[in-house]
Amino acid sequence: VRFTTVNWQAELYIMSGTVLLKDEVTTLEHSTLKVPYEILNKKFRASQKALDRDLSHVTTATQELLSCAGKGEASAAEAASSLEGVVQKLLSLKRKAKECVDDELECARLCRVRIDHLKSYVSGEQTTGMKKAWRNERVNRMLVDHFLREGFYTSAVKLAHSSGVEDLVDIDIFLACQKVEEALRNHNTTPCLNWCYDNRSKLRRMKSMLEFEVRLQDFIELVRANKRIEAIKYARKHFTSSSDHPVKDIKSAMGLLAFSPTTTCKRYKRLFSESRWESLIAKFRRENFNLFQLSPQSVLSVTLQAGISALKTPQCYKPEEFNLQCPVCSKPFNELAHKLPFAHCSQSYLICAISGCPMNEHNPPMALPNGYVYGEQALKEMAAKNEGIVVCPRTKESFSFNEVKKVYVM
Repeated sequence: VRFTTVNWQAELYIMSGTVLLKDEVTTLEHSTLKVPYEILNKKFRASQKALDRDLSHVTTATQELLSCAGKGEASAAEAASSLEGVVQKLLSLKRKAKECVDDELECARLCRVRIDHLKSYVSGEQTTGMKKAWRNERVNRMLVDHFLREGFYTSAVKLAHSSGVEDLVDIDIFLACQKVEEALRNHNTTPCLNWCYDNRSKLRRMKSMLEFEVRLQDFIELVRANKRIEAIKYARKHFTSSSDHPVKDIKSAMGLLAFSPTTTCKRYKRLFSESRWESLIAKFRRENFNLFQLSPQSVLSVTLQAGISALKTPQCYKPEEFNLQCPVCSKPFNELAHKLPFAHCSQSYLICAISGCPMNEHNPPMALPNGYVYGEQALKEMAAKNEGIVVCPRTKESFSFNEVKKVYVM
């Protein structure tokens, strides 16, 4: 199972005649394939440990049975009981092996479904209608992912179900994340600590400090509840000197023993603050994303920012030069694009402020007597409706179309 899915990148990059380029797969579809692979890898390692443990139990029971039989000291009833124990352990091993294989096969199926989904777009066999449907499905995937990241779990589940993209999004990961976050909001650290224990080896490789921060919060809550003896015992158990815990933070935590939760000392008031729970939630969310190699931002947010940046120009923030056909000139996108960089334009284009169409040889620029320039097509259309009169949309001045002069750009 693991062998068939480990080469998903190679299979994806060997596609010929691709419309969905390798760079796009790497940047936008990385998590689509990486997440189920990481889940499969995690389940494989967990299954291996579980099967090795059960197998050792079977081996031990078998050796005891053989040893007992070799000495000839056991009665028939004792031998039958030992043999029954071996059979039960073998059945348990068989059941565990089946569960592990089923889990891995399900992860492999998800990998295959997502690979086939991406390959279907680049195969060159899709009609225009099929490609449009694929793009719509991709937008639905992006929306579901964004909803999950923003905490709108119910909406995300409904959209995934109605659009049929359940196998193409990572709902289970975010729902599991939701349970831990809700527990932290209720000041319950047990689910988070269990999550840290289940992923301890990988978190250690990532040099994560999440478990320490959660333990530190437990210590703070004990001090807050005036259980200082229990807090000291807890610190001795979990804040060992041989660990990689930051000494400075441990010293600050120990200082809490001398203060009350209502202290005005900034250093300790910060540790007693309820806002630490929200900080823990944010840290857990980041570690969860890093664990499954999810990007900090949703794909919808990234693509939206890239698209807006490609369209944003200084004119988008000059009301008198707004372009009706420019999305960034509209109020919602204008506010979203405020902190984004301007598009890098190596060539300038003249755009008619009336129609939003480019001014070129087919639509030459025309100057009004007041100096403002518009496209010939828009002015002709306006003159045809107003008996040869054109009105400047900026100054509201009226002129005869015969007064309009053609502009030549060198």
